[in-house]
Amino acid sequence: MSERLTTETPSCPGLSRASTSSVTGCQGVGGRDKPGHDVAKGLRRTRKTLIAMAAVVALGGLSFAAWVASLGPLPLEQAQKISTTVIDRNGKLLRAYAMADGRWRLPVDAKTSIDPGYLNILLGYEDKRFYSHHGVDPLALGRAALQLVTRGAIVSGGSTITMQLARLIEPRQQRSISAKIRQAVRALQIERQMSKDQILDLYLALAPFGGNLEGIRAASIAYFGKEPKRLSLAESALLVALPQSPEHRRLDRHPGNARVARDRVLERMVGEGRVSAADAVQAKSVSMPKLRKPMPILAPHSADQATSLHKDRPIIKLALDAGIQRALETLARDRAAALGNNISIGLIAVDNDSGDVLAHVGSPDYFDDRRAGQVDMTRAVRSPGSTLKPFIYGLAFEDGFVHPESLIEDRPVRFGSYAPENFDMSFQGTVPVRKALQLSLNVPAIALLDRVGASRLSSRLKQAGGNLVLPPGEAPGLAMGLGGVGITLKDLVQLYTGVARLGSSKPLREIMQANGGDDREPLRLMDPVAAWQVGNVLIGTPPPENAAHNRIAFKTGTSYGYRDAWSVGFDGRMTIGVWVGRPDGAPVPGLVGRTAAAPILFDAFARTGKLPAPLPKAPKGVLIASNAKLPLPLRRFRPVGDLIRTGSDQALHIQFPLNGSRIDASGGDGQLSAVPVKVAGGVQPMTVLVNGMAAGELDSRRQRLVDPPGPGFVRLTVMDAMGTADTVVVRIQ
Repeated sequence: MSERLTTETPSCPGLSRASTSSVTGCQGVGGRDKPGHDVAKGLRRTRKTLIAMAAVVALGGLSFAAWVASLGPLPLEQAQKISTTVIDRNGKLLRAYAMADGRWRLPVDAKTSIDPGYLNILLGYEDKRFYSHHGVDPLALGRAALQLVTRGAIVSGGSTITMQLARLIEPRQQRSISAKIRQAVRALQIERQMSKDQILDLYLALAPFGGNLEGIRAASIAYFGKEPKRLSLAESALLVALPQSPEHRRLDRHPGNARVARDRVLERMVGEGRVSAADAVQAKSVSMPKLRKPMPILAPHSADQATSLHKDRPIIKLALDAGIQRALETLARDRAAALGNNISIGLIAVDNDSGDVLAHVGSPDYFDDRRAGQVDMTRAVRSPGSTLKPFIYGLAFEDGFVHPESLIEDRPVRFGSYAPENFDMSFQGTVPVRKALQLSLNVPAIALLDRVGASRLSSRLKQAGGNLVLPPGEAPGLAMGLGGVGITLKDLVQLYTGVARLGSSKPLREIMQANGGDDREPLRLMDPVAAWQVGNVLIGTPPPENAAHNRIAFKTGTSYGYRDAWSVGFDGRMTIGVWVGRPDGAPVPGLVGRTAAAPILFDAFARTGKLPAPLPKAPKGVLIASNAKLPLPLRRFRPVGDLIRTGSDQALHIQFPLNGSRIDASGGDGQLSAVPVKVAGGVQPMTVLVNGMAAGELDSRRQRLVDPPGPGFVRLTVMDAMGTADTVVVRIQ
């Protein structure tokens, strides 16, 4: 039996293979194929077509994926670069620096620094569904395509704000389908990497507004002279219209084109119900600005210094207050114009509590070459004149050998080869110490400095932040009390804040730390009681003409040869320092601190917009008494040379406690026990002072029990009837 093949042939379904079978058996009548054969053939073709199409799609997808990958990561780092911006303590712009290529691009925070009305118009005009789409808006694209087909022209674009941002990040000159696809891809990538708020902020920082202006802040400042936080309807519509065609609508070149574009935005917003017709009509009547305004330059010296120290920080925050800074810059400019062409002025205002510099005016006009405007005179080392006298008196009060009501002699006297004279070449005779400081008498100040010690004064001022500059190889001498050293206005103001703060200064802060921290520590200047006494004296200094009395504690100074005029003053809130003179150090006849600098000081306090704050209350232990009620040794100051004794008198010397010793004064009940003070020599009556405060008189055996103020270092001073004194410093524990 022969084998039958049962496999179907491809060309004739259902026909078995047999050696005797005829291939014509699968044809119909007249040689035509059967209907089943047509269906099969169509299916095969369809299948091949689908396979081919799938292959094409797969290949296209792979090609598209490869193309997308070839685009690389988004160049966000370059796009996020901004102009170096210097702001004040409240975030207000002080100064911005153009980028390396000359563009102005300022940082933007839409939530806090942009007018909501502008954002409403922007989103309504450019991207209604900004907060709902994912970078590409299919509805907007479809609408734009339909309008192009039906009207033959582009009526409204289909690009979202995210797509526009993609174009700004990667500018393309040509407009093509491939460029639009690239924008769409980049937009999707942007939406995955950034939040909606970040996208809007970056768009508002990069949008072009003509010329070298990028971003809404730069445009608003340049065209309207203000930040975009509060914009009118006309201004908002104009700023929405300009980025559409920034060069053809530049206000300084094509204001007519800009007006037409602005009005078109307003009409569309009326049609969409975002703006009323009446408001739009009024906005259309607003004239167009045709000239650019300069970028603000407040505190240029501070900004220059900050940017030189922090080159890597795009936004630098200063402690300055823009309002006070602007007011004092105007004051300096006005007063310098009245004083003469070559006169410069330096001003510094400091908050007493924090030590923050609220205003820093380095010169009247940064761009005035005649006044060397770019030289910061607050940092120039100059002779301080008499402005160091309050610190001499402060140390004298601290040491306890003089009181504001003590009497002191203002008579011709020599200290070795040095014979000081008063400014007016006259002498007042016997005067209270209070009056001697208020009138800035030279002889009493030098007499007290001779007793305090020039080296000690210099050391104490340096300890409190005042860097005194002496000629090479010279040691501190008595002449420093009348200006025989160099100091900057900045350091001098820091020292005066120490008086206002009752004895402790704080390093001045002008540049805020990026993290908002503050690691400054107070610096000791003098005892609180002594600082209060200095302030109490200075507030009674006669003020300039037409100024109120007893509002500001201040001191003036004039350097030798009328080269520098100074005035530094403080109230309970603020300390302000003023310097007047020529930057080249040339003499200016008649330039005196009281007439040139003091009026500027009082005007500066008035222009801060704040009422004078009272000085701090007297600390515990202040001796307030008339001269007649003072302890006998404090009633009159006697210089060392006047302490004449008989041969039987021994020099005053504290026998107990010894200087530098430690004394265990702990009592049984946890209280500190009294410390005995024993003295040899001296002339009765003798007074004991604890940290500069009177603690009573010694008995006939030259002894007294003294209650220590607390654990720690204590200065014990004993003064006899002749004014001589001895002092020891001990540690109570």
